[in-house]
Amino acid sequence: MSATDGMPHGTNQGTPQILLAHHLKQLRLPTVLREYDKVARECARDGVDHPRYLLRLLELELIDRERRLVERRIRQARFPTTKSLDSFVFTAIPSLNKMLVLELARCEYILGRENIIALGNSGTGKSHVALGLGLAACQRGFSVVFTTAAQLVHQLMEARDEKRLLRLQRELQAARLLIIDELGYVPLSPTGAELLFEVFSQRYEHGSTIVTSNLPFEEWTAVLGSERLTGALLDRLTHHVHILAMNGESYRLAQSTARQRHSTKAAPAEAVAGEQIDPDTGETLPV
Repeated sequence: MSATDGMPHGTNQGTPQILLAHHLKQLRLPTVLREYDKVARECARDGVDHPRYLLRLLELELIDRERRLVERRIRQARFPTTKSLDSFVFTAIPSLNKMLVLELARCEYILGRENIIALGNSGTGKSHVALGLGLAACQRGFSVVFTTAAQLVHQLMEARDEKRLLRLQRELQAARLLIIDELGYVPLSPTGAELLFEVFSQRYEHGSTIVTSNLPFEEWTAVLGSERLTGALLDRLTHHVHILAMNGESYRLAQSTARQRHSTKAAPAEAVAGEQIDPDTGETLPV
């Protein structure tokens, strides 16, 4: 059955609007279909000629198509939440090289198949930076996969048991950017560590990887369980690498404290409308 079965043949057997809508759907030009009438009225009002009318329509289609592609890449990345670098408070982590992070957001490291490792204690925003760099990669046209180390190892072991490990490894290798968050929070079994090492090994000089960890390199053996395996993994991971030092006070704790302080300050002001507060004792007085 042809794509045009059920449609009139020739413009004399159907209204132009119906046929145009059909053809635009077949050509997968939804933005042109949605906008052509409105843009036509605008161009007629402004005296715009036909070539510029078509140019406006096709520009709208291209812009909308790129937006949809970015949204699809973001969905496929499986980010736990969408965060941009614009919302990261760099002043809260003085050890972090802001200029380096902003340079990395241009994604040239992905073209060079280079890696990024963010090291620092818990709560300093390592995941936020990784998510921000992942979002920037999606916006620049790169395929991204986000996962935690524990989740990835679980998926690898499950795939091995179900005889589909090779397919999963190929999918991970195909991603232009693989983000592995929270390496070091959970010790890995010997089998899990070996499977994780294989992922790094297969991606070596084939794709970029971002790793976040709360542990310095010398303590990675405690997670991977083998000095030999840890040495081989670090050898591959750090060959072409940008290291982000993110030690400092907990970013999350500082935000939580600030919110609590703001809430405490706001409470008396809210009480003034319906209550009176004793300035010496802080107790509520009857009105």
